[in-house]
Amino acid sequence: MAKERCIVVGAGGISGAWFPALQAEKVRIQAVVDLDLERAQQAVQRFNLEAEATDDLAAALDKYQPDFVVDLTVPEAHCAVTCAALQAGCHVIGEKPMAASMAEARRMVRTAEETGRMYMVSQSRRWDAKHDQLQRLVRGGKIGVLTTVNCDFYLGAHFGGFREEMESPLILDMAIHHFDLARFLTGTDPVNVYCREFNPHGSWYRGDVAASAIFEMTNGVIFTYRGSWCAEGCPTSWNGNWRLIGDRGTVLYENDREPWGQVVAGSTGFSRPLKDLRPPAPRLKHFAMHGALREMLTFLRTGKIPQTECHDNLKSLAMVFAAMESSRKGKRVEVKTC
Repeated sequence: MAKERCIVVGAGGISGAWFPALQAEKVRIQAVVDLDLERAQQAVQRFNLEAEATDDLAAALDKYQPDFVVDLTVPEAHCAVTCAALQAGCHVIGEKPMAASMAEARRMVRTAEETGRMYMVSQSRRWDAKHDQLQRLVRGGKIGVLTTVNCDFYLGAHFGGFREEMESPLILDMAIHHFDLARFLTGTDPVNVYCREFNPHGSWYRGDVAASAIFEMTNGVIFTYRGSWCAEGCPTSWNGNWRLIGDRGTVLYENDREPWGQVVAGSTGFSRPLKDLRPPAPRLKHFAMHGALREMLTFLRTGKIPQTECHDNLKSLAMVFAAMESSRKGKRVEVKTC
């Protein structure tokens, strides 16, 4: 029998990516909690769980006293669910984004500090074999001192439902992935941003679904982001297309293909001679949510701090809200985490 016990809160669509990972790791799922009791019951049946289905989180926490809680609720509920679990003595791993506002996110971080519990956020794209390769290539100095990072993300995404009614659907719901990847790949943190959100002609969204943003990062790195969920034709991948430039070369990562690059191989000529650069061999064994779960389990077993613990992830979330603030004010703003 596994040592670790958990409660899963939220039995919506995203839970389908979590229950198999929990089962593969032999975590004992004690309860599935959802405001829609029928949905919780359906999850228990679908995944053949020996778990209680309930709509009462407080009672489940008191009854089972799990080692950790998996928060799969909507962003607006993350603060209440996570704080309740932390205050009940549980560690928490939760879905992105951390919270629906910076004020709520800061409250969650304070609660983790006050209770001495771990709260980590699942930024699933960090656990991708190609992203790990790209990070090692760039942060290993293969292209010299990093100066510039560009990310383009374009899709014609017809979701229907709540996203098409949001005020800032791209930045608030999607860009957190790309912003966090920029930090992950480069090892830098945000300093300030100038952003312009807009809603293109012919859009089927109510709010601003496209944006261009320029972030100044630490170490003088400039990160430029261009994106839209209202761009028909010639789509990028969901991970976006990336160009990372150093003082000795450039790396490209496009359409989810293996990253590659070129570096300077000589010191003469109008255009210096170049040689191809290939990434290191893949090394990850667990991906996406499973990779995040493994980091939480490693923390429980060894005390090793997960890379996306709440203090660190707050910096990625701050990029989201600073970008929206910049767009509304029409000027560059500081990216504040405190």
